[in-house]
This record gives sequence, C-alpha cells and structure tokens, in this order.
Amino acid sequence: MIRVVIVEDEKPILELMKVLIGRNPHYSIIGAFNNPQEALISMPELKPDLAFLDVEMPKMNGLELAQRINDIMEQTKIIFTTAYKEYALDAFKVYAFDYILKPVTPAAIERITSRLLKLEQVTEPTVIKTRQSVIRCFGGLEVRNPEGALVRWPTKKTEELFAYFLCNPGQDINKWYLADMLWTDMLEDRASHNLHNTIYRLKKLLKEQEIGMDILKTNDGYMLVTLGSMYDLLEFQLSEITSLEGIQDMTRAERVLSLYRGSLLDRKDYLWKTQLEENYRKQYTSLVCLMAQRDMREEAWSKAELKLDTYLTLYPLNEEMHQMLMVVYAKSGKKERIAKHYTNFKALYLRELGVEPPEEMSASVAAYLN
Repeated sequence: MIRVVIVEDEKPILELMKVLIGRNPHYSIIGAFNNPQEALISMPELKPDLAFLDVEMPKMNGLELAQRINDIMEQTKIIFTTAYKEYALDAFKVYAFDYILKPVTPAAIERITSRLLKLEQVTEPTVIKTRQSVIRCFGGLEVRNPEGALVRWPTKKTEELFAYFLCNPGQDINKWYLADMLWTDMLEDRASHNLHNTIYRLKKLLKEQEIGMDILKTNDGYMLVTLGSMYDLLEFQLSEITSLEGIQDMTRAERVLSLYRGSLLDRKDYLWKTQLEENYRKQYTSLVCLMAQRDMREEAWSKAELKLDTYLTLYPLNEEMHQMLMVVYAKSGKKERIAKHYTNFKALYLRELGVEPPEEMSASVAAYLN
C-alpha cells in the first residue's frame, strides 16, 4: 500500500483529489492539507511514500514545499498538480517524480500508479541493478545502456529526436513543431506519419536498452520524462550558478564544471541546436571565470591554472581566458611561462584569424615581463 499525502489550497479540488486517489486500491491517504506549512510540519510524523502538491499556493508554493520536503524526507516522491505546463521544468529542478495537469482525472492517477508499480518491481531486492545507463550531450551525443554498450540508432531521425528531447526534458512539445523540425520540406500528413513511427521506434529502443526514460503522449504532442535518471546536460541545466555568492558547495560546483566536455551535441549538424549550443558555451565560460576568480582570490593558483588550461583546450582563441591565465602565471611566480604562452597564442591567432592579437594583450604581456 502506497502512503499518500495531498496538499491543495482549494478545498473543492482537495476533496476531488481525495475521492480520485481514494478510489485506487494501491493508495492509502494518510494526510490531506489545504495549508502547505501545516503539511510540512506533519511530514516527519506521517512519513508518506508519495505527496501530491499543488504548485500555485499562497505563502509557500508547491515548488518551495517540495524542496523543503526533499531536505527532510528523502524517500517521499513528489507529484505536482498544476494548471500550467510551464512549471514542468521547474518540477524537474526539485527532482519531482512526475506532474499532472489540472483538471486531475482518474486516467492521470492511473498513469502515476502504473509508473510507481513498475518502479517497485524493478527495485525488488532480487532484481536490483547496480549499473545505469549513461548519457552525454556535451562534446557529442553518446548513449550507453546499463551494460556499457553503445546504443545504435535505427535511423538518424530517431537519434535527432531523442537529442531534442534531452535538450528539453519535461517540456510538452507540440507534435506539429516536431514534425516540421525533422521533415521541413515534407507534406504535413507524411511528416506526421513519420513522426509517429519515429516516436514508436524511440520508445521501443528506450525500453529494450533499459535507458530509464520514457516518452509520454500529451494532448498536443510529446514529453520526455527522465524517471529520476540524470545526465550531464540536465545536471548542468539545474545548477544555476550565476555568481560567486551562488557557489556555496565547491564540490558541487567543481562537479558541474566537469560535466562540460565540449560543445553541445558536438559534430551533430542539427539546425535547431545552434542557439542552445551558444548559450551553453557562454554559461560554461562564465562558470570557468567565476571559479577561476575564486581560486585566484584564495591564491589556489594550480586550481585556477588547471581550469583555464582545460577551457583553452576546448576554445583556444578566447582572449579573456589567455589574459587570465597569464595573470595566474605572473602572480604564482611562473613568469617564465608567459613569453612562451603568448608566442604560441600569437601563432595560433595568426594562423586561424590571419591577424595579430590585440595590441592591449601584447602590451600587458610586455608589462608582466618587465
């Protein structure tokens, strides 16, 4: 029996939820609240397996409540109920198990139940799996099943569709948008038919390869649900480190930095990824700057040098990073490296861009050496 708590500030909806969930033989409702703060106080005593949380509540919304429940009740799975599709990605940020669009229906409750029961079957002691699938989006697309074998795609469109879903987890994506994106010059009916077949292939592949994700059919399209699985791009999306003050957990920040191993879906010629690729490159650049500046402030010169060297391996023409690296050399007593580094950079700059490096850069190098 699955122990359930419901939190919904509108009493008519709360009563409806109690009826819909109570009719399901797999659930036992152990708490129903219209005040999120009262619900939070009761959590340690109730110890629910599942919490249905309304997103739009006064004083403390469902996302905030979920975060606080996660802090004290790791075993409680969160299901959000909301009237707004745009909350889907926010739900994934607090590691929600799933979410339901209002009005809540018996079919939606049954879908959640089916997922929970399948998960229980998978996690029974006799069939526990010690390995998980591995997905990488930075530096290229790589998908490996729990046995470590590289997943082979039945068609290039199947691979591209999965790549697009990975870039947009938890988002309800219109089927006509997907059809037009993948088969731009094809007639509508034919493109729709191809999309249907490709979705079928993708779902079948995810199941056969035990990737630990699924594609759900929505009213207007499809959605990738990660089912608790994590991959580099999703973890990078959830980091939200934008300032030095935002770096509270250095181990976590270092982990996020290590996720970026090259441009998003590198060597894939997907037209739709261009802006995303640039956005993540800028995000990575900003994070390297923040972390290197922190290292330099703490005089951790070797750490700063390693971060900057790693960055320049990926993007060797970034002038700002070269300047920062030479500052590290100067302040750490390695001035002898500055001249050699600048000589190599100047040769690369001439070869790739056909011009000399900016005068300001050569002037700063001269100042360091003098």
